Amino acid sequence: MKLTIENQEFHLHPSGGLFWVEKSLLIISDVHLGKISHFRKFGAAVPRKAIHKNFILLDRIVADYQPFQICFLGDLFHSELNKEWDLFENWVSKTPAEMVLVAGNHDIIAPKMFDNINISIFQELVIDSFLLTHHPEERKEHFTICGHIHPSIKLKGFGRERIKLPCFFMSNNQMILPAFGQFTGTHALKPKKGDQIYAIVEDSILKV
Repeated sequence: MKLTIENQEFHLHPSGGLFWVEKSLLIISDVHLGKISHFRKFGAAVPRKAIHKNFILLDRIVADYQPFQICFLGDLFHSELNKEWDLFENWVSKTPAEMVLVAGNHDIIAPKMFDNINISIFQELVIDSFLLTHHPEERKEHFTICGHIHPSIKLKGFGRERIKLPCFFMSNNQMILPAFGQFTGTHALKPKKGDQIYAIVEDSILKV
């Protein structure tokens, strides 16, 4: 789905990524790499093949847009180093886009590890009239693009049907991106008047 924000064109991708056309910038939030291995280490019954799903999704969205730059909006890696870092390092080496990380609360890996694979780390980024940050933060002079919340929307169907869908949650001057990573969970938000909700339904985006 295509949106115009502040006279700029953005594409909402069903994987949860956001592509800024004029900047050829792919924005992805809350991948939480390493989370599956972290939980498996402590006995959670998570299939090992789920580890590779994140990288399949990353390959897919990069192939769709072929961006010049990729910005990870925090919580790229879930916790301390584990074997998924090697998979990520390999993925970075074969992906031609320049990459930056806006640090989130889960990003505790030493900055030198990111330096070694040419990923720069920032606390926030301001590009033209846009603020890119991990935590939601509203500033009058900027439109904020952020993550952290893992937003979803609850929908009611006929009878007692209920469904919760991850979504892009946009208010007057802020968009909260859905979590990109698999096995991340979601947090249901209640929209207020004027909010715009773009739910992810399988391989499509649905404006609610």
